[in-house]
Amino acid sequence: MPSRFTARRRGTEWAILSRVGLDDVVEGLAGGPGFPHPEARVVSATCGGVRVISVYVPNGREPGSEHYHYKLAWLDSLRETVEAGPEATVVCGDVNIAPTDADVFDPDAYVDQTHVTPPERAALAQLQALGLRDVVRDRWPNERVFTYWDYRAGMFHQDLGMRIDLVLAGATVADRVRAAWVDRQARKGSGPSDHAPVIVDLDAAPDGDIGPVVPPPSAPRARRGRVLPQSR
Repeated sequence: MPSRFTARRRGTEWAILSRVGLDDVVEGLAGGPGFPHPEARVVSATCGGVRVISVYVPNGREPGSEHYHYKLAWLDSLRETVEAGPEATVVCGDVNIAPTDADVFDPDAYVDQTHVTPPERAALAQLQALGLRDVVRDRWPNERVFTYWDYRAGMFHQDLGMRIDLVLAGATVADRVRAAWVDRQARKGSGPSDHAPVIVDLDAAPDGDIGPVVPPPSAPRARRGRVLPQSR
């Protein structure tokens, strides 16, 4: 039977589910910041020799706000945790940062918004500088790939999204990747999440080397000049 560890606090819940066991399970970041108290935003476990760190990075809400500075402090604590851990590490989950302008449908729409500011991207780059590779971008360096679409204004159906859910892997794990893709089908239907799962296959790819987004969106690439729903 698969092993499962679930973290839950104040309406937030996520888990690590493993077919190869869960060892050395840790909830939270040692010495990490709180707002004002530590939140249930990360759980770590060793699964088949790989240290898996499942994260839900703070949103940041608004650049310059207390929430924003908390996000940056939290990312710094995450970097320290990864730096102290093994090379065979995977950091995965809702990172709430689009690594580059190619990871949003229109960079102009996100001016003065969180998720794309230079300090956030610098914090993510510092994390990756520890040797973590963005396995989806490794696999699909030039493709349009999103994992999040706002519920409002038909953003999903127009494919006006962001790529903020990441799988970052150390070299020994990244070299084992055989497929990396976004399950866009899971974003459809009744009452879905506004995020889609990111699927990464190691050693073997049962569905083949598919991707980057399955099924691909039917909407054409949008022209620039769109306004985010929350900005209206």
